[in-house]
Amino acid sequence: MIGFFSNKKFRDPKIIILLLVAVAFAFGYALGGEARRDDPPPDSRQRDNGKVQMWTCAMHPQIKQSRPGRCPICGMELVPIATNMERVKHEGSEVKGVAGMSQITLSRRAMKLAEVEVSPVERKDVSVEIRLFGRIEYDETRIGHITAWVPGRIDHLFVDYTGRFVRKGEPMIYLYSPELLTAQAELIQALKTMKGVSTSEVSSIKKTARQTIFATREKLRLLGLTESQIKGIEKTERPTDHVIIYSPMSGVIIHKNAIEGMYVNTGTKIYTIADISNVWAKLDIYESDIPWIEQGQEVQLQVDAYPGKIFEGSVSFIDPFVDPKTRTIKVRVNVPNPDGKLKPDMFVRAMVHAPVSKLQGEIPLLIPASAPLITGKRAVVYVKVPGKEGTFQGREIVLGPKAGDYYVVLKGLKVGEYVVTNGAFKIDSDIQIQAKPSMMNPKAGMKMEGHHH
Repeated sequence: MIGFFSNKKFRDPKIIILLLVAVAFAFGYALGGEARRDDPPPDSRQRDNGKVQMWTCAMHPQIKQSRPGRCPICGMELVPIATNMERVKHEGSEVKGVAGMSQITLSRRAMKLAEVEVSPVERKDVSVEIRLFGRIEYDETRIGHITAWVPGRIDHLFVDYTGRFVRKGEPMIYLYSPELLTAQAELIQALKTMKGVSTSEVSSIKKTARQTIFATREKLRLLGLTESQIKGIEKTERPTDHVIIYSPMSGVIIHKNAIEGMYVNTGTKIYTIADISNVWAKLDIYESDIPWIEQGQEVQLQVDAYPGKIFEGSVSFIDPFVDPKTRTIKVRVNVPNPDGKLKPDMFVRAMVHAPVSKLQGEIPLLIPASAPLITGKRAVVYVKVPGKEGTFQGREIVLGPKAGDYYVVLKGLKVGEYVVTNGAFKIDSDIQIQAKPSMMNPKAGMKMEGHHH
């Protein structure tokens, strides 16, 4: 080495420094290699202390090896299975063992830390709360039209704007009609004839006169005259060329189709009246809620105009067709509205309480809604194993409709069993961490030959 540096070619200080750095790096690398060969890795020491023989991948628990390394699928560093076990023991939760494919036994401390709670499977009747939305509409059976019964001219409108409330029998139209003169003259003439033949001994003549009076009275009635108007004509024996048309019902004027001085024909609509003492609530219901709705069912409604006030009605009609755009069905509710607080086109929120027993035909079997783990196609629960403290068995069940805070169970459970209502997902996750087949991941632990994205 001394002779090497005595060479003139290598007396440059820069070259000497570079050579010293290279020698130091090589020496350190040699020492590090010896340390790696002689000293056991930290993970292996954890393996010896935890007595773990298997190493697995955190992302692919189905991968198991007897020594550390990298995952053949994703390339991540393998971790000892004891790492999770030691962490659990450190926290006071110890898994005693897996008794079956989806059965696990937990210590009391582990159950407390996982906050595991159980509830009994029981039969009881509960109500499903269904919320609906819609709007208020007129009751179609309480809408009427005031029309001209004879052709003529409107000389006066007693009600000249929409929105006004009118009562049954209130005068609405003062109509001039020459056609009325002829019908009234016939009645007056028939009355005079009846007086002339009243002393006749021929019964057929009297009968004919009475029939003529009846026919002329009926004609005037059909032309729109009231009974009191007809009696007034009979009393005065003076025909009139005007007739007053009265309202046939009480309600609100929602359309006015004529003005004063306008000529109308028989059947021309002059007013449209709606009785809003009873209204309809047209509600939208989703297909999934159809089984809970039936005719005659009580409905509670609320509107923004009167916060806190509850209006009550009953289902009177369920539309047999589905709206292809909204995928909903219209439900019609009859709502009494004596004080007129509910206005047509108001938005309304409704609520229906439907007992589950009506749909099932019997008292249903229920479990809390937090108990099942639903994977899309499957529903699973963890059932407490009788006689084995802290032991839970996974079981696949068939669920019916959701009823508020409960699910209806159609198959898989029976009365008296206890299901996990809090901590079921933690139990299932613990099984998955150990790379065991769980209810949420039944294929765990199966050997996979490739990595499929």
